[in-house]
Amino acid sequence: MKKLFDIYQIDAFTDEPFQGNSAGVVYFDELSDKDMQSIAREMNVSETAFLSKSDKADFNLRWFTPKVEVKLCGHATIASIHYLVERGIVKKNTEVSFNTLSGILKSKCEDDLYYLNLPIPKIEKFEGKREEILEAISINLESIHTNFPFLIADKSYLYIYVKSLESLREISPNFTALKNLTDAKKEFEAVTVFTTETFLKNYTAHLRFFAPYFGIDEDPVTGSANGPLLLVLKELGLIGKNIDDNTFSFEQGDFVGRKGRVKVTYSAAKNKLVIAGKAITILKGEIIF
Repeated sequence: MKKLFDIYQIDAFTDEPFQGNSAGVVYFDELSDKDMQSIAREMNVSETAFLSKSDKADFNLRWFTPKVEVKLCGHATIASIHYLVERGIVKKNTEVSFNTLSGILKSKCEDDLYYLNLPIPKIEKFEGKREEILEAISINLESIHTNFPFLIADKSYLYIYVKSLESLREISPNFTALKNLTDAKKEFEAVTVFTTETFLKNYTAHLRFFAPYFGIDEDPVTGSANGPLLLVLKELGLIGKNIDDNTFSFEQGDFVGRKGRVKVTYSAAKNKLVIAGKAITILKGEIIF
């Protein structure tokens, strides 16, 4: 018997069509892992989110790139709460919980912004070799702040601080070399390169995110990288020490033609790291197989 169900495509961290980061969203209870991976490959966006009923939270939520399942995806979760609110499944200003591979994540829609509580990562100094990473990403030493260490969040996302937007613009990674490096070394899974120079006033940083290990050469706007970036900036002394409950704004996607804007708030007292952004539906359809 054929399966038929709705599928949405939603641009997250923007309110403009064809900007931000696009995610597929499906709400269906009877999909196998193989089905989900096939649908994600067919959608061919950074991640496709799969919602289903849960006995541990309000919903189960899983994320698949065109190649693999991932443990965390910020933009596809923002897209998912947008989907649930737009379809009237969840009301605005109501907290929603998702059972995920990263534990129970909480989200809500308030004042036309979608919020997601992220797991708080452990930020450490990266002790591996810089040179081979810089070569794979095609960054020269003159472009980076050599007196600042590379940092890594939860032994997954590597953070590299460069001097300017022009330094970010000039990056042209060798994705095969970068993937081979992540495969061989197992020291990190993705690379975030950032600068504190921004296009917009009152923004704190601009970043690019490369993840060929997950089948994503460059992700346009990455919620799961923007959140920890605030803690990276704090660790490097690039923002004030007292950041609790203050909201910072980050830019991403401009260099790939998909501008996105992410708000990040951290509270040590509440042990909360929250990202927020807008979202817009750009496509509604059905899948039959």
